Amino acid sequence: MKYFRIDEDKSSHYTGDVDGAHKWGLPGIFCCPVCQATWSGGSKTYPSVDLTPVALLADFEESRAEPIEEYERLSEMVRPLLPSGAIVEPGSSFGPLVGTARGSFGSFVTPVPWWLLVRREALEKLQAEGLRGLKGCPTQLRFRQRVSPELLELELLPVGRLHPDCLPPERKPPCARCGRRGIRLPETLLLDAATLPRDLDVFRLEDFSTVILCSERFADACLRLELDGVSFHPLPAK
Repeated sequence: MKYFRIDEDKSSHYTGDVDGAHKWGLPGIFCCPVCQATWSGGSKTYPSVDLTPVALLADFEESRAEPIEEYERLSEMVRPLLPSGAIVEPGSSFGPLVGTARGSFGSFVTPVPWWLLVRREALEKLQAEGLRGLKGCPTQLRFRQRVSPELLELELLPVGRLHPDCLPPERKPPCARCGRRGIRLPETLLLDAATLPRDLDVFRLEDFSTVILCSERFADACLRLELDGVSFHPLPAK
């Protein structure tokens, strides 16, 4: 099966702008006791997860860095609420995208490269095609116009990895305590074929989760149905 990277279609004539953040999130890590790094990922996002059953909900409402013990305590509190296959990291976010929106929008919207929003009618067309793993979650966006679309956020599970051949040969293993890898996304991507899912048609990479991928079935359906707003770039796999 062929796979494609999904990016914003920069040739599009749409003027849409979304300014928002997810309702809750885990803190980043302040000075890991093993690797000494202060960091936050933030691209692993689960908009279907409702944290209201959690005690001390205020602990998840402010972006900040905390000692790793506090991050670990809070991440254990949210794990029972996560969907199957979810992976959390420092800065992971949960719940609906909250904010404002204005302008004109295509079928898909990418406010940042690792969020993928879709109009409800476009999602329904794709679901009718039998595509797998399409989970649209409500947003809480206030539109600054009378006529506005209903935008849902696709929940993208982290699955699949880059092949070691496209990564620096001198790279260090991830930190044994906080998991930080400390490797930048390579300019040329090569997918590890053995790690790619067969039951999902759209997902994000596990090791570089800012990268959104889809199957050839998904890309073909979008092109045939004339769903716009994003572009598809084929990636090799080994």
